[in-house]
Amino acid sequence: MNRVAFIFTQPPHGSSAGREGLDAVMAMSALSEEVALFFVSDGVFQLLKGQEPEQILARNYIATFGVLPLYDLEHFYVCSASLAERGISADRVAVLPAEVLAPEALRAALEKYDRIITF
Repeated sequence: MNRVAFIFTQPPHGSSAGREGLDAVMAMSALSEEVALFFVSDGVFQLLKGQEPEQILARNYIATFGVLPLYDLEHFYVCSASLAERGISADRVAVLPAEVLAPEALRAALEKYDRIITF
């Protein structure tokens, strides 16, 4: 079995990393039996609702994360320390049904995957 983890570390605006990562996740979901998404560092901003990217002339793709469960993706994890460092409460993570984990638990979950791709 090929298990693939995607780690999102970049904020949604200012680079194309988030959109490219989302495209890769959607493509990989057809090829792998299990795909998981991990949001750490500034990647936690990918999951916040209410962003208005059009205000900075950016493309809004964040809502697309919400359709990932339709691709049979079920494993979504967010680093609790990354949220705390940015002053974000766990209840603001609303785009995906993500499980908030302490860094140690997040690392343990990540170790279960054969391949790791970072965006």
